Amino acid sequence: MITSLLVANRGEIACRIFRTCRALGIATVAVYSDADAGALHVREADTAVRLPGAAPADTYLRGDLVVAAALAAGADAVHPGYGFLSENADFAAAVQDAGLRWIGPPVKAIELMASKTRAKELMAAAGVPLLAPVDPAAATAEDLPLLLKAAAGGGGRGMRIVRELGDLPGELTAAAAEALSAFGDGEVFAEPYVERGRHVEVQVMADEHDGVWALGTRDCSLQRRHQKVIEEAPAPGLPDGLRERLHEAAVAAARAVGYRGAGTVEFLVAADGRPYFLEMNTRLQVEHPVTEAVFGLDLVALQLRVAEGEPLPSAEPPAPAGHAVEARLYAEDPARDWQPQTGALLSLEVPDEPGVRLDTGYTGGDTIGVHYDPMLAKVIAHAPTRTEAVRLLARALERARVHGPVTNRDLLVRSLRHPDFVGARLDTGFYERHLAELTAPADEAAVRIAATAAAVVEAARNTVGKTAGGFARFGAWRNLPSQPQIRRYRSEPDGAEHEITYRPTRDGGLTVGTDGIRVVSAGRARVTLEHDGVTRHFDVFPADGKVYVDTASGAYTFTALPRFTDPADRTEPGSLLAPMPGTVVRLADGLAEGAAVEAGQPLIWLEAMKMEHRILAPASGTLTALHAAPGLQVEVGALLAVVTEPTTDPSEEQPV
Repeated sequence: MITSLLVANRGEIACRIFRTCRALGIATVAVYSDADAGALHVREADTAVRLPGAAPADTYLRGDLVVAAALAAGADAVHPGYGFLSENADFAAAVQDAGLRWIGPPVKAIELMASKTRAKELMAAAGVPLLAPVDPAAATAEDLPLLLKAAAGGGGRGMRIVRELGDLPGELTAAAAEALSAFGDGEVFAEPYVERGRHVEVQVMADEHDGVWALGTRDCSLQRRHQKVIEEAPAPGLPDGLRERLHEAAVAAARAVGYRGAGTVEFLVAADGRPYFLEMNTRLQVEHPVTEAVFGLDLVALQLRVAEGEPLPSAEPPAPAGHAVEARLYAEDPARDWQPQTGALLSLEVPDEPGVRLDTGYTGGDTIGVHYDPMLAKVIAHAPTRTEAVRLLARALERARVHGPVTNRDLLVRSLRHPDFVGARLDTGFYERHLAELTAPADEAAVRIAATAAAVVEAARNTVGKTAGGFARFGAWRNLPSQPQIRRYRSEPDGAEHEITYRPTRDGGLTVGTDGIRVVSAGRARVTLEHDGVTRHFDVFPADGKVYVDTASGAYTFTALPRFTDPADRTEPGSLLAPMPGTVVRLADGLAEGAAVEAGQPLIWLEAMKMEHRILAPASGTLTALHAAPGLQVEVGALLAVVTEPTTDPSEEQPV
């Protein structure tokens, strides 16, 4: 019997596992890096053990330190969560060698599925359909497009789409370098890239008594950088015959490796309906809550039950009910190449409505650092039908209070309401086709009204008196300003500037210069405005030079001007600045001061929050300064290099 469980992970998944442990009466142990000393998973655990350092390689990826922590804390079992060491066979073996119970599949099953190339061979022998591999050295134009994939690991790392044969050598090198950096294994393979394919997976749960459940399907087609963003269960629009075929293939895959515990078999479903095996993840998936909602199960509790040697509760899984959709809330800017964001998370509140679930590793007041994945939370909605679940999730996200770094919240809301998503026309190219419209600036009139609300609250905060109702009075008749007051804001993240004017009235009220707007009431945190006969409420939260304005139909963020300026405004033309804090992982071949570069050429690769970002040459010219080097830690705005464009000598100009 498990009495004390260490979770070899952090953030949202650690907190989620602790929740089940509390319900089952199991004591909890957390491990944490120095960067996570005050993190939510540490605060929620009964006991916590420090792993000295901040980088994952020094902390959460050090299996020896994690095992030592479990022994020191008196834990008798270890749950790996997802990511980090969750699919590391050596770590699973070390846990068991130390006399601890491993909450995961047998070591042999992890080994067999650890390499995508070996897994495909095994699945082919078991009769599971799969894409035929392509030898990159012998690839021709007829094989295009190709998908390059790292043989080890996941999360979209080491993946590249190749559409031009001439790009293949460079993309192979880049994919292998990223795979080696992320997983310690640079093996890369190629297979046909299926245009407009759907990513569909089957959740399996198996015990040591020959019981195997196929817990329905999930659609995870909406992805950015080959990483999932929105997932749902069941996968909509699949014919019954295809759904049954996927269930049978997943069970066959689990039985082929003697699987035990929770796992996921992933497929690519082509536009013609043919399914192909992608990989088997030998762990709990990020998107497991949608399956839990539909089947009324706690998959972590089942993992623990199976690990204790118990059989699954029945020969067949429970009947599914309803539909569930999950959205991953990331601290990132989708409009700027999905750049991860860091800083203080001031507020994170999601409406507590029936059918809405929040899984998170953060609360308001926490700091989002540079070392780990930018996912803040998962918001899940469950309802009787897909239409209801999608609508419920979009509304919950729209009404959420998320103050701090830029997030993908608006993108998620717009995605859920996009006609293609509503109509279940899903495939992995969704964001490639629709990103521009999904990240377009908000309606200018709506933004200006929100900026007006920000100015009104600032005016209310700067006045002394209050009415009996708690609203601000803006002055007496004899000392009113003779000129309108002006407030200037820059909306984030599009950068548009808004100038708002207002003037106190003799009756203690306020008038604003924005056409068609009347101030109904104004407090120090809440404003009611009437615009063209429609009354709306605005909750306003100023903090650290920003102003966050939340409404019933969306949220807006402004920077109060002129307190802050863009670091690019203080640099010479041609300067390459770090767009986020991170680590320089590599430079372009032969890059040195004096080198000639072409506009758009990748020069520097920066890694931040488990993602690589390319720094491109802003123009053709000469590299006149280079401050970046592999391994260098940089802060946002740090000068990495300078590209100087050629100038024309007036003496060389030809006469007209």
